[in-house]
Amino acid sequence: MRFWRTFIVTSMLLDGRLNRELVEQHGLSHDDYVILVVLSEQDDHRMRMSALAELVVSSKSKLSHQVSRLERAGMLRRDDCVSDGRGVFAVLTPEGYRMLERAAPTHVEGVRRHLVDLVTPDERAQLTLVFERVSQHLRGEG
Repeated sequence: MRFWRTFIVTSMLLDGRLNRELVEQHGLSHDDYVILVVLSEQDDHRMRMSALAELVVSSKSKLSHQVSRLERAGMLRRDDCVSDGRGVFAVLTPEGYRMLERAAPTHVEGVRRHLVDLVTPDERAQLTLVFERVSQHLRGEG
């Protein structure tokens, strides 16, 4: 029980802290930052909305609201899929990429200060193995 409660509270505290730092310094939520990162890593900075929802572990409805907000801010746009009339792509705009470049150092610094620097390299290796196993199980991969 101690392990479970500590994990839940720590996860929520860490996400809250990273979110607060990004919002205060860049006006960008942690969830929105993750979307920008994922799109920046794709060919042509674009991805089908359904695949993006799966990758960022979000419902299609929640992702649609986030993309709408980012679209209004000029950071994303939606493109229809030419080969599939029902498909829609989320596309990172140049403004979205510039926001990501400004926000990334804040995020990296926060992750280092609030997590990475607090554990030893051996602990990081063990935690990586544990969470990879749990993630694979939850995704039905193992």
